[in-house]
This record gives sequence, structure tokens and C-alpha cells, in this order.
Amino acid sequence: MTRLLLVSLLAIATTVGAQTPRPVTPRGPLDAQEQNNIAVFRKVSPSVVHITTLAQQRDFFSRNVTEVPSGTGSGFLWDEQGHVVTNFHVIRGASAAKVTLSDQSTFDAKLIGVDPDRDLAVLRIAAPREKLLPVPMGSSRELLVGQTVYAIGNPFGLDQTLTRGIVSALNREIESMTQRTIRGAIQTDAAINPGNSGGPLLDSAGRLIGVNTSIFSPSGGSNGIGFAIPADEVNRIVPQLIKNGRVIRPALGVTAGSEQLREVLRLPKGVVLIGIQSGGGAAQAGLKPFMRGRDGRIIGGDIITAVDGKPVADLDDMLNLLEQRQLGEKVTLTVWNGGKTRQVQAALSSD
Repeated sequence: MTRLLLVSLLAIATTVGAQTPRPVTPRGPLDAQEQNNIAVFRKVSPSVVHITTLAQQRDFFSRNVTEVPSGTGSGFLWDEQGHVVTNFHVIRGASAAKVTLSDQSTFDAKLIGVDPDRDLAVLRIAAPREKLLPVPMGSSRELLVGQTVYAIGNPFGLDQTLTRGIVSALNREIESMTQRTIRGAIQTDAAINPGNSGGPLLDSAGRLIGVNTSIFSPSGGSNGIGFAIPADEVNRIVPQLIKNGRVIRPALGVTAGSEQLREVLRLPKGVVLIGIQSGGGAAQAGLKPFMRGRDGRIIGGDIITAVDGKPVADLDDMLNLLEQRQLGEKVTLTVWNGGKTRQVQAALSSD
């Protein structure tokens, strides 16, 4: 056999070998972290939903009104009665909403209640009971910085996406759409992007520990700083939304002046009263508002500077303290008026 023939046969054999699929190298078992990732996703993903909001649109020529998609977000099943929890900002301004389950079945959603101050909303769908798998409930009170967390949602409209990270910080303060401060927020570096809003934040056992609500990002994408409403707050508010359609908060029956008014009048920090509701706790306690006299001059009134001994710098501080109390309870108010301070007791009624 000539040298040229041997070279040709070797080239053919090499070419044939290159076209044959390579054998797969066994990888061995998954590590513990990978196994837990998979377990959490399989356990909770059937409870996570995709929310599509609709807005009414009128045709310029025919004047016919149609509903068109206006946005998307995430949510999760709360109970076996079909209640779905999401963010208020996900459904804000929508004329209707549709909820898509993990098996891609879609249902019309009915709005049950909202709490804009805490960026929470509850919808309800009429789905078969076997499709309604509530998210396991956890507690945010027990969290520690460094714990592993998972987020499941629909970022950019991509269904059933899992991301993992840690609890980066606790007791953060974020602002709701009503400019009320949401205290106790959970900060995480788990990737949270537009569309994740309203989805669950989970611990390594697959329990709900928060509701993903916002990100800090100049670009609009995930920069590793996301925030979630703590589960203990969610567990307090959602039952009220289901029962009453809103949160009935303890109140004093007062209207507060703006921060600009307080600064212009050079008043101490606190809640400057400019209105007192007749029959409310503040009225019964004898509190007086600032008002204008007939000559246009401002007549001094009361400023609430503390509730049960805890200082309040503004209305938001006071409302957060009152929310920790029950309707009908009495609170001790520290009141400033004309340089003098006094304490009065006032009963809490519904807002």
C-alpha cells in the first residue's frame, strides 16, 4: 500500500470520527444548593401567577371602546378560594385584569381590595379548586441578613422565572405610590426586574417572606438592590382587604398641614393640625386646629409631637404608630401649643 493511500485512509477515518457524537461524561449527583433550588421552584411555581392588565381604548373613527393590554406583573395564590395577591401599582389604572396560572390557563380577575399605602392589592379568580395551590406562609420577623432567598415571577413577560440571592439588609424604608413610608422592607440582591412586581420572595424552605415591590436602578434593570414588603405586614393586611376591601386603620380624625407650612411658621417638628373631624378622638380630647382669623392672620393651634411617649416628626410617623393600635383604644398624645406642652388622651376610631 502506497504512502499516499495510507494518508488518504487516515484522513477519511479522522473525518468520520469527527462526525460521530462524543460520549457524555457522567456528572454525578447535583450539589445540595442545586437540589434545593430545584425543590423550591417545583414546590412554589404552581402558586405563582402572571397578571395582565387591560385598559379601555376608544377608536378615533368608530368610537367603539375596546380593552387592550396595558401592562404585566406577577402575583401569587393566597388561598383555595382563588384570592391572588399582587402589588397595587401592578393593577393601578387598569379597567380589567387577567390571571394566567402556571399551566397557562387564564381567568378573568375581580378586584377585591387595595391598600395603596402598602402597595398591595387582592384579586380573585374563579378557577377550579385543584388549580388553586396557595404559597406556603412564612414569617419575616425571623429573618437574618445573609439568608438565602428566591424570587419567582414574570420579568419582562417571561413566565415562571427563578432567581436566587440573599437577604442583603432588613428594616429598610421605601416609599409607596401615595408617598407613605413602608417600613421594615426587605432588601435583597436576588435579581428583580420589571414584571417581578407582586411576585413572592421566598426563604430556602419555599415559604413566603415578602412581596417583591421595587428595585433601585437608574437603568430600569436589576442592579442587585431589590425590595420586598415583609410577609408579616402582608399577613396582617391581606385578610382585611379580603373582608373589607380596604384596610380600616385606627385614626384620630385630624387633617395635617404640610411640611412647608410647618417650616414657614417656624413650628416644632410634629403633626400640625389644620382640621379636626367632629366626633373624632381629637375633637373629644379638645384639640384645636390652626386657622385663619377674619383679618387673615393665622390663629395658633395644636401640634402633636409624640404618641405614647414616642416622638413623631410628621404625619407619616404618627400614622405608623397608630396602625400598631386597635380601634377603640386610647393613646396619650403630647401636644405643643404656643410654646407650652401638655398631654391628653384620645380614643381611636376608624379612618
